[in-house]
Amino acid sequence: MGQGSAARTVSVQLNEWITEGRLLPGAKVSDSAVAAELEVSRNTVREAFRLLAHDGLLVHEFNRGVFVPLVTSADVRDVYWLRGVIEPGVVRSLTPPDIHRLGPLQAAVDEARQAGRRRDWPAAGTANMHFHRSLVALSGSPRLDVMMRRLMAELRLLFAVIDNPRYLYQPFVKRNHELLTLMSKGRFEEGAEFLEDYLADSEGAILVAFQEKERSA
Repeated sequence: MGQGSAARTVSVQLNEWITEGRLLPGAKVSDSAVAAELEVSRNTVREAFRLLAHDGLLVHEFNRGVFVPLVTSADVRDVYWLRGVIEPGVVRSLTPPDIHRLGPLQAAVDEARQAGRRRDWPAAGTANMHFHRSLVALSGSPRLDVMMRRLMAELRLLFAVIDNPRYLYQPFVKRNHELLTLMSKGRFEEGAEFLEDYLADSEGAILVAFQEKERSA
């Protein structure tokens, strides 16, 4: 594997770490630590950092190092605007034969329920990311898959502003199941409308958390 391919592989792994909540906003990311864990060269990791910086998922600070970026309420609005364009559009594009392709969404719902029973709300959040990425994958578009991978990483950074993960993630478990139920019955237009309301509520909750954080700063 060439360095370019290896760097892309490392960049995907780091993207996953952000999506899983392992790398939080403002965290410093060490090239030597990443290189040791992933068993690649530091040059490969630095190239991966460059790729992620281009996507806005890492930032280089002169004489300080590489960091996961901090996010703002403007980022919340932008991410949710894009989600509102993509995700309901995918649901509306589905047809009855697609009902048989919903297995990954069911697996994500089951994953979230198991995490909820354990009261492991960060894990429920990761299951939520799996659900929405699997939903967009139903489009069959490799470009949307790449975009959604980045978007889910940005979303996890936005979620980090919520101090109580149960408050944030518990409603997603129920609403993802309700959305899947509609889709399983072929009620795609109704599902898209449900998802639009769901995304609006999620955006509102996160914006309230950002406003509270800004007031207390």
